[in-house]
Amino acid sequence: QVQLVESGGGLVQAGGSLRLSCAASGHTFSRSNMGWFRQAPGKEREFVAAISRSGAGTRYADSVKGRFTISRDNAKNTVYLQMNSLKPEDTAVYYCALDPLTTRWVPAVSPNLYGDWGQGTQVTVSS
Repeated sequence: QVQLVESGGGLVQAGGSLRLSCAASGHTFSRSNMGWFRQAPGKEREFVAAISRSGAGTRYADSVKGRFTISRDNAKNTVYLQMNSLKPEDTAVYYCALDPLTTRWVPAVSPNLYGDWGQGTQVTVSS
């Protein structure tokens, strides 16, 4: 079973930056697409970004395109989310997730297709 541990969250002013990390245990990381999702209080979990197993393919939610960058280091079993120009509406708990279907070519945006999840890290953006 894969364990995912997020870190890097915190409190930042609007316009600031944060870099989230997600460290994975287990041997499936390099063969799996990875995703970042977020959930604000009272809202459903929503897609933020996803990356293919090689790192060559990425997808972003329209709300973060141009501000967030997803990347991965397979040698370190880690996926990152660089968040720039943060806005108060980015405030949420951020989760990383692993897609167990190693044959999926295009990274998925639906949380239902991800099988392993981290515990989440809080990101709070003040205005």
